[in-house]
Amino acid sequence: MFKDYVPPTSSQSDSSFLEHQMKKPPRLSLRERLRHFTWAWYTLTMSTGGLALLIASQPYTFKGMEVIGLVVYIINLLLFALVCSLMVTRFILHGGFLDSLRHPREGLFFPTFWLSIATIITGLHRYFGTDHLESYLIALEVLFWVYCACTLATAVVQYSFLFSAHSYGLQTMMPSWILPAFPIMLSGTIASVIAEAQPARSAIPVITAGVTFQGLGFSISFMMYAHYIGRLMQSGLPCREHRPAMFICVGPPAFTALALVGMAKGLPENFKLINDAHALEDAHILELMAIIVGVFLWALSLWFFLIAFVAVVRAPPTAFHLSWWAMVFPNTGFTLATITLGNALHSPGVLGVGSAMSIGIVCMWLFVLGNHVRAVIRQDIMYPGKDEDVAD
Repeated sequence: MFKDYVPPTSSQSDSSFLEHQMKKPPRLSLRERLRHFTWAWYTLTMSTGGLALLIASQPYTFKGMEVIGLVVYIINLLLFALVCSLMVTRFILHGGFLDSLRHPREGLFFPTFWLSIATIITGLHRYFGTDHLESYLIALEVLFWVYCACTLATAVVQYSFLFSAHSYGLQTMMPSWILPAFPIMLSGTIASVIAEAQPARSAIPVITAGVTFQGLGFSISFMMYAHYIGRLMQSGLPCREHRPAMFICVGPPAFTALALVGMAKGLPENFKLINDAHALEDAHILELMAIIVGVFLWALSLWFFLIAFVAVVRAPPTAFHLSWWAMVFPNTGFTLATITLGNALHSPGVLGVGSAMSIGIVCMWLFVLGNHVRAVIRQDIMYPGKDEDVAD
């Protein structure tokens, strides 16, 4: 059976071995690889936290689903602690904390830290907020206001720095420019989740702040959309490696629709007692307006989703980047908005679509996570020249 086998000559073996070695990047120590552990790693925890929130919001459940969601939430807490620990280790070993925030590309991913915090707060209430203890509600309210203050500061300071320290060509515009406005926008999402459990004295200020900051974040995003569409019209689609980031644009209108409907439904039951005789009727009008605007914004999210989907399918990326998580988190908001509108419209069909979309999100999370782990092992990320700490 071996008569047709011809062993390679010495020159053939040497050339094949050298070619293989040239293609294979040299192994680096963990210490050196941590130099390239960037802020973009928080896309992992914001996506996992979003998945936990999505599981807790399912319209059709089965026995054990809540336990599955709780496990995902706890895993996200562990991942968040791990990512924070590795980030701190990076800065202790190699320094450069301020340089990472000032970097023209990596700095744009710093807000994903706050997006992870937002999913942790909302998940905390979904999974542990059943008793409505007064001390717990006060702590939740404090977390909300601290989050609002920190994310507003992030939106102001980071954009002020970008406007003065960097020059970005409009033909290179990417949806990541929206990220500094994303965390303050999720104040409305947090408010839509926690307001219903708050007493009236706290619920009204929380909802008011949620509407205010949701409007701020969406308005900034909407202005960025003008540059984004202009860039697409003039320069065409991004390169195939950056196309998964196009899904970021799905998030702002989807989370805004989710927040508006949720906050309208979260108005306290005794709202009529703290206003005039027509307050109950006004509350119903507000809810109806929120649903109408929510459907309007949902359609915009659908359009951005389809544009990004077609772009990625036409030219799938060839190498893993942390921006792949954009195929999970914004679409999680899109799915949550679908379920919320289905509940508001009492539509089993819409709720069925939301459930189907949820299955797709779970599959995409598993797909991206598998590629993420594979990329770490193969040194496709956390390696010189392959992460967000290099300029495009």
